[in-house]
Amino acid sequence: MAQVVSVKNTGLRGVTVADTKISFIDGEKGVLIYRGYRIEDLAEHSTFMEVAHLLLNGNLPEQKESEAFEKQVREAREIPEYLRESLRKWPKDAKPMDVLQASVPLLAMADPDLLGDGREANARMAVRLIARLPAVVAAWHRIRNRLEPLPPDRDLSHAANFLYQLHGKKPDEETARYLDICLILHADHTFNASTFACREVVSTRAHMYAGVAAGIGALSGSLHGGANAEVMKMLLELESEKDIPGWVKGRLEKGERIMGMGHAVYKTMDPRAKYLKQMAKGLAEKAGEKWHDLSSQVEKAGLEEFRRRGKTEIQPNVDFYSAPVYHMMGIPRDLMTPIFAISRVSGWCSHVIEEKFAEAQEKPALYRPQAEYVGNYCGLLGCEYEPMDRRQKRQ
Repeated sequence: MAQVVSVKNTGLRGVTVADTKISFIDGEKGVLIYRGYRIEDLAEHSTFMEVAHLLLNGNLPEQKESEAFEKQVREAREIPEYLRESLRKWPKDAKPMDVLQASVPLLAMADPDLLGDGREANARMAVRLIARLPAVVAAWHRIRNRLEPLPPDRDLSHAANFLYQLHGKKPDEETARYLDICLILHADHTFNASTFACREVVSTRAHMYAGVAAGIGALSGSLHGGANAEVMKMLLELESEKDIPGWVKGRLEKGERIMGMGHAVYKTMDPRAKYLKQMAKGLAEKAGEKWHDLSSQVEKAGLEEFRRRGKTEIQPNVDFYSAPVYHMMGIPRDLMTPIFAISRVSGWCSHVIEEKFAEAQEKPALYRPQAEYVGNYCGLLGCEYEPMDRRQKRQ
């Protein structure tokens, strides 16, 4: 009989549930690795399409592999007409993450590989999901604003095409490159809540779309994917604040959080945050906006307060600077988490494939944790059933 380890009240932190070859984090040193490559090298030199290929296939593509993979993604960008028609009928005030999650099963219905149980079929489904989630987000934003969705432009990169379909105009190269780097930085992060949700679902032999829908649901929660929107809300509220250090101190004294500061894993600065900080500075200088300066003031005041309180491990995370970056790209607050999803779907799909096809000894056949029952207990035979007329209300 397997030994049962009690992990109550831990959120499974520190509990190893399976092996993975996809990504690695060293929270003490601030290291994030995709398939052996440090995030710094990928952000500096790679593209999101290369990184998606790396996550899915285990290798950085050669020239022909890269061209073939990107061609597959570009050709899969169009979403089915029945999905567009469905989007037009949905409430215009629906939350974008709910719209995105609801769209995934509709995309599944038209996927010719849905019932395929081989690695190749799952790889093709992954390409379609990577290609189409951005189109869904852009289409919904236009429909809710009573604009027609735009067809994809096959001449544009993945990031540039999304911005084009969202705003109706082609972005400049620098902005498109910045978004591409954002997608790289968000592409995977080991067994976070949404990734584990994907893997747990497909461990039942459910298909990839079911797993991704679960991942989107997990990401929609305020403790997981919504922090960048909350950071931007905070910055907008601080737009006219004259005493940032005083505001930070007062907030912490009331036991409230500084949004975007601190991480469940990293005990130093999130390695992704420094690239987003650079992007925020570049976009702010280009547009003459204040958001980088304001973010930096909050960061400086926050770090000083946390240091004074002996909490030097609380540092800016990926959400702290992604918020002003997305805001300066013209992306509404409620689309910031969906953009997280259009990047993370590459990681989710990679984990789904690993979950489905990893060697048996590397993972459980089906995730089935135990719970400790703390409800009513009337012995091994259970409580005695009483007819309705004999029951008394228990105080």
